[in-house]
Amino acid sequence: MFKNHPKGLFIAFFTNMGERFGYYTMIAIFVLFIQAKYGLDQSAAGQVYAIFLAFVYFFPVLGGLLADKVLGYGKTISLGLVVMFLGYLLLAFPTQMGTNFGLIIAALAVIAMGTGLFKGNLQALVGSMYDDPKYSPFRDRAFNIFYMGINIGAMFAPTAAEKVSNWILSTSHYFYDARIPALANGFLKSKLTEAEIGNYLPIAQAQDASVTLDSLKQFSENYINVLSKSYHYAFGVACISLIISMIIFWVFRKYYKSVDYTEKEKAKSATLKSQVVELTSHQIKERFIALGLVYVVVIFFWMSFHQNGAVMTYFARDYTVPTVGKLNNLWFDFFGLLPIFLACLGLYFLIKKASKPITRLLGAAAFVVFALLAYYRFTGYGEINPFTPQKFQHFNPFFIVVLTPIIVAFFSYLNKKGKEPSAPRKIGVGMIITAIGFSVLIIASLKLASPAELGGKVAPEGMLVSTYWLISTYFTLTIAELFLSPMGISFVSKVAPPKYKGLMQGLWFAATAAGNYLVSVIAILWLKLPLWALWSVLVGCCLLSALFIFSVMKRLERAAQS
Repeated sequence: MFKNHPKGLFIAFFTNMGERFGYYTMIAIFVLFIQAKYGLDQSAAGQVYAIFLAFVYFFPVLGGLLADKVLGYGKTISLGLVVMFLGYLLLAFPTQMGTNFGLIIAALAVIAMGTGLFKGNLQALVGSMYDDPKYSPFRDRAFNIFYMGINIGAMFAPTAAEKVSNWILSTSHYFYDARIPALANGFLKSKLTEAEIGNYLPIAQAQDASVTLDSLKQFSENYINVLSKSYHYAFGVACISLIISMIIFWVFRKYYKSVDYTEKEKAKSATLKSQVVELTSHQIKERFIALGLVYVVVIFFWMSFHQNGAVMTYFARDYTVPTVGKLNNLWFDFFGLLPIFLACLGLYFLIKKASKPITRLLGAAAFVVFALLAYYRFTGYGEINPFTPQKFQHFNPFFIVVLTPIIVAFFSYLNKKGKEPSAPRKIGVGMIITAIGFSVLIIASLKLASPAELGGKVAPEGMLVSTYWLISTYFTLTIAELFLSPMGISFVSKVAPPKYKGLMQGLWFAATAAGNYLVSVIAILWLKLPLWALWSVLVGCCLLSALFIFSVMKRLERAAQS
């Protein structure tokens, strides 16, 4: 899997891994944070989240233009890292509940600008490495590897966010309870009925036995302030991860320096001028059209996929059991799940026929050591184990890391047989798989009360569903993502006219931005539709997108071959 690739790929891999760790630490708790601190309902929180995501993925258009025309890839990426660091620093600054919303918006704007400078240009830099005929046949697999780096960073993020948040809560002798933010904000705004206040009081007393009806206001303010502080500190984790990304990208520049040139820079160099690729106006037009058609499709994928930080988080908090038994807790304890995966990996190398003796020995050692670590972790669990809603977000990156080698091996096998589908066909299949993923949630939601019937609060205990509904959806969406996202990035890097590499990667993210803004449409519908109908909207959009891309398939494949 890792053979036949330039060393620069792995510098980009680790740079991206650090940046994405910080970003997904923030994303894992963002809607929970703004709902708790500012008392926003699900629709309003979803709007803020979607607008932020839209700008995060729109600004790469400007970042691509800046790199193509002025600074080049490496300098623009470096500037992006510095700007993002400043944004996360602003976000980590703790304030009292309900205050300094403008500071939060300013921080989000700075993060979005920094991401725009960084993200598309790093992908363009990776694509440039595979313009060399020596590496060109491995382009799709390279982006699978690059994409795995993103998700290794994201895989640790929800656990980091939870650990920091729980630690800050514990310093005030509190613990996380998903019911409290909505109840506390409702009580402080005098929106709770007497019955709801009666239900709220024992929940508050579970945190602090001295709370009375007279001191419930003070408790509500204290709990929200401590919870908000815990989220701010979790945002600070991103600052640390960005410093690591900066060090990697700057110290190991020699490994990607040879391809850190735009077409404009090549044209000005006597030694590189011969590498400039000139296309006819007709070829450029055809490539632009092909890329535009793909961009249209991915809008609806990201509209669906990025519900993980919006309505899927609401579903995790409001409709899913908040505790699991001993065995199921392995899924939610990342430090139990990871050694199981590593033990399985060791077992694979132990039994693999092509493995050398030393590889078998190391595989056996890994299997024993990590199996023992997993067992030790398991013995420390209680019979009932609580977890926070954001923990569901570690499933997607974990499944990415686990499934990427399998998907790469599968496509390599098809390639040897001459049957590997083109990148656009993989994208079409990915949209169908996405529809299947949300169909799982339709089934899970058939007998559940709508969010409107619950008044935007957590469902009663008898209505809470198994964690496996969401885990199954995340697993299916991960397979869809591996068919679509790295393949789409690879397709853009291959088809983009050389003079517009940065811009075309930026427009890929602009399409993602459009999809991210449409996340808010589903968030608005959260309080208006039955749950099964909400998920059906996403299924319908994905199936229509799949139908569209298969209808223009010949044109897309022709552009990729030109």
